[in-house]
Amino acid sequence: MENASVASLRETLCSEETALAVRFRALFSLKHVATTAESSSAIAAVEAIAAAFSSPSALLKHELAYCLGQTKNDAAIQPLRRVLSDLQEDPMCRHEAAEALGALGKAENLQLLRHFRDREGEEVVVTETCEIAIDRIEWENSKERLQENDFASIDPAPPMPESERSVDELEKTMLDVQQPLFMRYRAMFALRDLASPPDCHTAVPAVLALAKGFKDESALFRHEIAFVFGQLSHPASIPALTGALSDVNEASMVRHEAAEALGSLGGEEGVEDILKAFLQDKETVVRESVIVALDMADYEKSADAEYALIPEAASAAAS
Repeated sequence: MENASVASLRETLCSEETALAVRFRALFSLKHVATTAESSSAIAAVEAIAAAFSSPSALLKHELAYCLGQTKNDAAIQPLRRVLSDLQEDPMCRHEAAEALGALGKAENLQLLRHFRDREGEEVVVTETCEIAIDRIEWENSKERLQENDFASIDPAPPMPESERSVDELEKTMLDVQQPLFMRYRAMFALRDLASPPDCHTAVPAVLALAKGFKDESALFRHEIAFVFGQLSHPASIPALTGALSDVNEASMVRHEAAEALGSLGGEEGVEDILKAFLQDKETVVRESVIVALDMADYEKSADAEYALIPEAASAAAS
């Protein structure tokens, strides 16, 4: 039954005729199978996700790469290596493939990541991501291992230790461009942890500190700030996210991430109207992100237990 569901989800995910929001739900269902099922089904789910790299949608492909990195499954390595190595692929997808290889934590990928970190003429976003991914793999394979966080994701960098976690100190480290990106990311994720739960006394100060990251010169860094805000779904981030989405001179990878983060806040008053204003945006990846974000907003207001198709119900959704 499970493999049949994977096949049906794969058909939905890979279908260019299927609505993008439905394809995203199929993707998250496959990710669930890839991370929870027994080996053969998990590998089938990884292969199903990788099959959709044939899509023309950069937004979808970057999400495929992200999900593959979260599976902890070695079957994801080769598809991710191919995407990173494809110089014709959208830089947003290549960056996400590099980050996903970092999340998988395997030392065997260090040589490839170093190659693209050091490649002459490489896209800045790819260079920076490879740098962080290398540091993360070296960390993963060191004596000081990653500690658990309260979020379901495998982060590009581990949060700073508890002893270094005042909001002011973390903000200073996060914004210090003289620090390695990996250390700045560690401060960013520590601030994220201080912003959860949303009613704790450090939450709003931590959110406001994170928002200052939108002024950073690195588009990669700014996009990660938006991603973290999507994880937190804290109402105090809405003004900063709206500003990032509204800035037509901002990198599309940042604007798309801001749109999806706003989708996670879809239950808050006015958010859907903000998103709808960008349904005709000139950037394809932004338009598609808004469509997905509005679907997420519908979920936030519904009683659905999970933002994904339930694998057992996949055949019904694909028909």
